Amino acid sequence: MNEKFFALPEEKQQRIINAGYRVFSENSYRKSPVSEIAAEAGISKSLLFHYFHNKRELYLFLWDTCVKTTMRSMAESGCYEQTDLFEMLYRGMIVKIRLMRIYPHMGNFAIKVFYEKDPEVAPAIQTSYENFKKANAYGTLLRLDPEQFKAGFDIWQIYRQMYLASVGYMWEMLQNGDVDVEKVEHDFIEMIEFWKKMFMKGEEE
Repeated sequence: MNEKFFALPEEKQQRIINAGYRVFSENSYRKSPVSEIAAEAGISKSLLFHYFHNKRELYLFLWDTCVKTTMRSMAESGCYEQTDLFEMLYRGMIVKIRLMRIYPHMGNFAIKVFYEKDPEVAPAIQTSYENFKKANAYGTLLRLDPEQFKAGFDIWQIYRQMYLASVGYMWEMLQNGDVDVEKVEHDFIEMIEFWKKMFMKGEEE
Protein backbone atom coordinates (compact mmCIF):
# COMPACT_ATOMS: atom_id res chain seq x y z
CA MET A 1 0.00 0.00 0.00
CA ASN A 2 1.24 3.52 -0.90
CA GLU A 3 4.32 2.11 -2.67
CA LYS A 4 4.38 5.08 -5.05
CA PHE A 5 4.37 7.49 -2.12
CA PHE A 6 7.22 5.69 -0.33
CA ALA A 7 9.25 5.75 -3.54
CA LEU A 8 9.39 9.56 -3.26
CA PRO A 9 12.39 11.33 -1.70
CA GLU A 10 11.92 11.66 2.06
CA GLU A 11 11.82 15.45 1.91
CA LYS A 12 8.89 15.32 -0.54
CA GLN A 13 7.10 12.76 1.65
CA GLN A 14 7.46 15.09 4.63
CA ARG A 15 6.03 18.03 2.69
CA ILE A 16 2.92 16.04 1.80
CA ILE A 17 2.52 14.67 5.33
CA ASN A 18 2.92 18.07 6.99
CA ALA A 19 0.55 19.71 4.50
CA GLY A 20 -2.03 17.01 5.22
CA TYR A 21 -1.67 17.41 8.97
CA ARG A 22 -2.17 21.16 8.73
CA VAL A 23 -5.20 21.17 6.45
CA PHE A 24 -7.01 18.31 8.21
CA SER A 25 -6.24 19.83 11.63
CA GLU A 26 -7.88 23.12 10.69
CA ASN A 27 -11.06 21.72 9.12
CA SER A 28 -13.46 18.85 9.45
CA TYR A 29 -12.72 15.87 7.23
CA ARG A 30 -15.52 16.80 4.84
CA LYS A 31 -14.46 20.43 4.52
CA SER A 32 -10.71 19.81 4.14
CA PRO A 33 -9.76 20.67 0.53
CA VAL A 34 -7.35 18.15 -0.97
CA SER A 35 -6.35 20.80 -3.51
CA GLU A 36 -4.97 22.90 -0.64
CA ILE A 37 -2.90 19.97 0.63
CA ALA A 38 -1.48 19.43 -2.85
CA ALA A 39 -0.70 23.12 -3.37
CA GLU A 40 1.08 23.40 -0.02
CA ALA A 41 3.08 20.25 -0.79
CA GLY A 42 4.09 21.71 -4.15
CA ILE A 43 2.37 19.10 -6.30
CA SER A 44 -0.82 18.89 -8.37
CA LYS A 45 -4.04 17.42 -7.02
CA SER A 46 -3.95 14.72 -9.71
CA LEU A 47 -0.43 13.74 -8.65
CA LEU A 48 -1.53 13.53 -5.00
CA PHE A 49 -4.26 11.10 -6.11
CA HIS A 50 -1.57 9.17 -7.94
CA TYR A 51 -0.05 8.43 -4.53
CA PHE A 52 -3.37 8.02 -2.70
CA HIS A 53 -6.48 6.77 -4.43
CA ASN A 54 -8.83 9.16 -2.67
CA LYS A 55 -9.22 11.56 0.23
CA ARG A 56 -10.18 8.80 2.68
CA GLU A 57 -7.05 6.81 1.93
CA LEU A 58 -4.90 9.91 2.46
CA TYR A 59 -6.64 10.74 5.75
CA LEU A 60 -6.28 7.21 7.15
CA PHE A 61 -2.68 7.05 5.98
CA LEU A 62 -1.91 10.27 7.86
CA TRP A 63 -3.55 8.87 11.00
CA ASP A 64 -1.65 5.59 10.70
CA THR A 65 1.60 7.51 10.21
CA CYS A 66 0.83 9.65 13.25
CA VAL A 67 0.23 6.57 15.43
CA LYS A 68 3.24 4.61 14.19
CA THR A 69 5.59 7.59 14.47
CA THR A 70 4.46 8.24 18.04
CA MET A 71 4.65 4.58 19.09
CA ARG A 72 8.10 4.13 17.58
CA SER A 73 9.43 7.28 19.25
CA MET A 74 7.90 6.32 22.61
CA ALA A 75 9.46 2.85 22.40
CA GLU A 76 12.86 4.30 21.52
CA SER A 77 12.67 6.60 24.55
CA GLY A 78 12.09 3.64 26.89
CA CYS A 79 8.67 5.01 27.78
CA TYR A 80 6.88 1.65 27.71
CA GLU A 81 9.49 -0.02 29.92
CA GLN A 82 8.99 2.22 32.95
CA THR A 83 7.61 1.01 36.28
CA ASP A 84 7.22 4.58 37.55
CA LEU A 85 4.07 6.17 36.12
CA PHE A 86 5.38 9.72 36.28
CA GLU A 87 8.73 8.88 34.69
CA MET A 88 6.71 7.27 31.90
CA LEU A 89 4.59 10.43 31.56
CA TYR A 90 7.64 12.69 31.55
CA ARG A 91 9.40 10.65 28.86
CA GLY A 92 6.21 10.54 26.84
CA MET A 93 5.84 14.31 27.10
CA ILE A 94 9.42 14.87 25.89
CA VAL A 95 8.78 12.60 22.90
CA LYS A 96 5.55 14.37 21.95
CA ILE A 97 7.10 17.82 22.30
CA ARG A 98 9.96 16.75 20.03
CA LEU A 99 7.49 15.41 17.46
CA MET A 100 5.48 18.64 17.61
CA ARG A 101 8.63 20.52 16.61
CA ILE A 102 9.26 18.18 13.65
CA TYR A 103 5.59 17.94 12.65
CA PRO A 104 4.07 21.27 13.81
CA HIS A 105 0.47 20.24 13.10
CA MET A 106 0.57 16.55 14.03
CA GLY A 107 -0.68 17.11 17.59
CA ASN A 108 -3.58 19.23 16.35
CA PHE A 109 -4.36 16.61 13.72
CA ALA A 110 -4.43 13.79 16.30
CA ILE A 111 -6.89 15.69 18.49
CA LYS A 112 -9.06 16.66 15.52
CA VAL A 113 -9.17 13.03 14.36
CA PHE A 114 -10.27 11.91 17.83
CA TYR A 115 -13.41 14.08 17.57
CA GLU A 116 -14.13 13.48 13.86
CA LYS A 117 -17.68 12.17 13.32
CA ASP A 118 -17.82 11.80 9.54
CA PRO A 119 -19.13 8.25 8.81
CA GLU A 120 -16.68 7.90 5.96
CA VAL A 121 -13.70 7.77 8.35
CA ALA A 122 -14.91 7.77 11.97
CA PRO A 123 -15.51 3.99 12.37
CA ALA A 124 -12.03 3.10 11.07
CA ILE A 125 -10.42 5.78 13.24
CA GLN A 126 -12.22 4.72 16.41
CA THR A 127 -11.34 1.04 15.86
CA SER A 128 -7.71 1.96 15.28
CA TYR A 129 -7.70 4.27 18.30
CA GLU A 130 -9.11 1.64 20.65
CA ASN A 131 -6.64 -0.97 19.40
CA PHE A 132 -3.77 1.46 19.91
CA LYS A 133 -4.92 2.37 23.41
CA LYS A 134 -5.43 -1.24 24.50
CA ALA A 135 -2.13 -2.43 23.06
CA ASN A 136 -0.16 0.26 24.85
CA ALA A 137 -2.06 1.26 27.98
CA TYR A 138 -2.81 -2.26 29.14
CA GLY A 139 0.74 -3.59 28.91
CA THR A 140 2.27 -0.39 30.26
CA LEU A 141 -0.02 -0.17 33.29
CA LEU A 142 0.63 -3.80 34.18
CA ARG A 143 4.32 -2.95 34.55
CA LEU A 144 3.70 -0.12 37.01
CA ASP A 145 4.49 -0.61 40.67
CA PRO A 146 1.18 -0.18 42.58
CA GLU A 147 3.11 0.52 45.80
CA GLN A 148 4.08 3.97 44.50
CA PHE A 149 0.49 5.21 44.89
CA LYS A 150 -1.40 6.33 47.97
CA ALA A 151 -3.92 3.91 49.42
CA GLY A 152 -7.36 3.92 47.83
CA PHE A 153 -6.27 4.83 44.29
CA ASP A 154 -6.69 2.43 41.40
CA ILE A 155 -4.06 2.59 38.64
CA TRP A 156 -6.64 2.41 35.85
CA GLN A 157 -8.68 5.16 37.47
CA ILE A 158 -5.61 7.38 37.78
CA TYR A 159 -4.62 6.71 34.16
CA ARG A 160 -8.12 7.50 32.89
CA GLN A 161 -8.29 10.80 34.78
CA MET A 162 -4.90 11.90 33.46
CA TYR A 163 -5.70 10.73 29.93
CA LEU A 164 -8.98 12.68 29.82
CA ALA A 165 -7.32 15.77 31.32
CA SER A 166 -4.57 15.62 28.68
CA VAL A 167 -7.02 15.22 25.79
CA GLY A 168 -9.17 18.05 27.15
CA TYR A 169 -6.15 20.32 27.52
CA MET A 170 -4.99 19.70 23.96
CA TRP A 171 -8.52 20.26 22.63
CA GLU A 172 -8.66 23.61 24.41
CA MET A 173 -5.29 24.57 22.95
CA LEU A 174 -6.53 23.59 19.50
CA GLN A 175 -9.58 25.85 19.86
CA ASN A 176 -7.29 28.79 20.62
CA GLY A 177 -5.43 28.45 17.32
CA ASP A 178 -1.81 27.46 16.79
CA VAL A 179 -0.37 25.35 19.61
CA ASP A 180 2.46 27.04 21.51
CA VAL A 181 4.91 24.16 22.02
CA GLU A 182 6.79 25.91 24.83
CA LYS A 183 3.55 26.57 26.72
CA VAL A 184 2.42 22.95 26.25
CA GLU A 185 5.71 21.70 27.71
CA HIS A 186 5.47 24.09 30.67
CA ASP A 187 1.84 23.23 31.39
CA PHE A 188 2.38 19.48 31.18
CA ILE A 189 5.31 19.64 33.59
CA GLU A 190 3.02 21.48 36.01
CA MET A 191 0.28 18.88 35.53
CA ILE A 192 2.67 15.99 36.11
CA GLU A 193 3.91 17.60 39.33
CA PHE A 194 0.32 18.14 40.45
CA TRP A 195 -0.60 14.51 39.77
CA LYS A 196 2.48 13.32 41.65
CA LYS A 197 1.43 15.28 44.73
CA MET A 198 -2.11 13.99 44.46
CA PHE A 199 -1.45 10.30 43.85
CA MET A 200 2.07 9.33 44.93
CA LYS A 201 3.15 8.28 48.39
CA GLY A 202 5.52 10.58 50.18
CA GLU A 203 5.02 13.62 47.95
CA GLU A 204 3.32 15.59 50.74
CA GLU A 205 5.63 14.41 53.55
